[in-house]
Amino acid sequence: MGLRVLLADLDPQGNSTSWMGLTDVDLAETVYPVATEGAPLPTPRQAHGLSVIPAQVDLAQAEIGIASMPGAHLFLRQALQTVSDQYDVCLIDSPPSLGQLAILGALAADRLIVPVPTRQKGLDALPGLQRATALYRRLRPELTVALYVPTLYDARRTHDRTVLDELRAYLSPLSEPMPQREAVWLDSTMAGEPVGVYAPGSPVHEDIKRLTREVAQALGVVI
Repeated sequence: MGLRVLLADLDPQGNSTSWMGLTDVDLAETVYPVATEGAPLPTPRQAHGLSVIPAQVDLAQAEIGIASMPGAHLFLRQALQTVSDQYDVCLIDSPPSLGQLAILGALAADRLIVPVPTRQKGLDALPGLQRATALYRRLRPELTVALYVPTLYDARRTHDRTVLDELRAYLSPLSEPMPQREAVWLDSTMAGEPVGVYAPGSPVHEDIKRLTREVAQALGVVI
């Protein structure tokens, strides 16, 4: 699409890192030094046209370092500001939990994209999610949710359709749901390739392209 994109993986599980085919990641290549010491951003790796700051399991140790360092929650935002002229978009993949790394990512962002599974647990998580968002806004009043994204959707299940109706009633703006198509996701992860490389033109690839257009529109990015 011609955009200069930086992907910062803040999730110690490293799913985004794996999908980019990146392995043997040293802790110094992650956001760990940024988050715990206020160091500059590490040199990103290049993968599939993206600049990637990868993650690995030991990044979880940053949870303690961030909590014990005054002002650490702003370190990533400050580091990203120094390279903002080098990229058109910076994507921050935060952990699914509401821990210190998630706060670090939220306060570094200008807008939030929030996935919500079309499951009862997705509905049950909404109060906690809204409390967290309110906390982030107290610290960064200009922070907004650009898009909520229903995930794991199976239109054949009454449960999923009911939950989606509930999400549409309570959340805005809400994207079209992302269907549950686990096989291609799992296979592409094993291959270490994004879906667009592993299975171009597949239904999953079309889902991703559609969501990309929705996200770009919500962010005001021309693609």
